[in-house]
Amino acid sequence: MTDIVWHQHVIDQAARGDQKGQSPVLLWFTGLSGSGKSTLAGALERALFESGFHTYLLDGDNVRHGLCKDLGFSLEDRDENLRRVGEVAKLMVDAGLVVLSAFISPTLAERERVRALFPEGKFIEIHVSTPLSVCEARDPKGLYAKARSGEIANFTGISSPYEQPLAAELTIDTSKGDLTTQVNTLLDYLSAIQVIDGKQLSALA
Repeated sequence: MTDIVWHQHVIDQAARGDQKGQSPVLLWFTGLSGSGKSTLAGALERALFESGFHTYLLDGDNVRHGLCKDLGFSLEDRDENLRRVGEVAKLMVDAGLVVLSAFISPTLAERERVRALFPEGKFIEIHVSTPLSVCEARDPKGLYAKARSGEIANFTGISSPYEQPLAAELTIDTSKGDLTTQVNTLLDYLSAIQVIDGKQLSALA
């Protein structure tokens, strides 16, 4: 629509980030169901929050209670779900936040579409690469069992493919090591790329 234009306000993303002492960014956790995405993202957010940083975690289940409550689980609806999440995350990053998202986001195209919404360096893809066998053994919601029995169609990893990232900024297998070590790996990375000031994390080491 040609009569709709983006309004550039006086207060911009950089100013909002400076006010909060951080560099706004989207941390996109992707991986199979049960891989540990939400657990890892939640633990990282808590560590950042407790160190005084300004964050928000967009969780796959939570957005379906409101923003995406009208969507089902067809391939088309799942694609629209991620499109909406990407647009909301873009606004939150513009607000100066460190945004974390935990979605299976199974295709390269879906993830690249979200990446394209952000300037270089503002979209950080974190591949939670926990093997399918481990994810299925965990099966916290009993979804794999339902998928194996045919109760759930198009289930990622069983009846629908998961396309692994080709160039994720970071890869973590939650079946190796402990949660504290994994979170510290993420914190060290965010400090190294100057999303956060590592000096504020000394108490977490």
